[in-house]
Amino acid sequence: MRTMLKALSLSVAIAAPLGLALAKEPARNVSKERHPNLAAAQKLSVQAYEKLEAAQKANEYDMDGHAQKAKEMLKTVNDEIKLAAEAANKNAK
Repeated sequence: MRTMLKALSLSVAIAAPLGLALAKEPARNVSKERHPNLAAAQKLSVQAYEKLEAAQKANEYDMDGHAQKAKEMLKTVNDEIKLAAEAANKNAK
């Protein structure tokens, strides 16, 4: 049982960073015609994500995980922007 737990922990420790490395950047999926401000905010979040990636590469990814965490937060921000646009669409009907 203990050996199985160690093996599982090792698998997660190896797989988690790989999954983060393969993650895509935030989508730009808010209509700029219907929601120009939200679309602009989404565009800026994508640009920030790209700048973080550039910083990671420039620093050989040695940023103690903070840049990766910021990228994950930007993906969350982007998802919330999309939800805000969907909520506005519902309220406009």
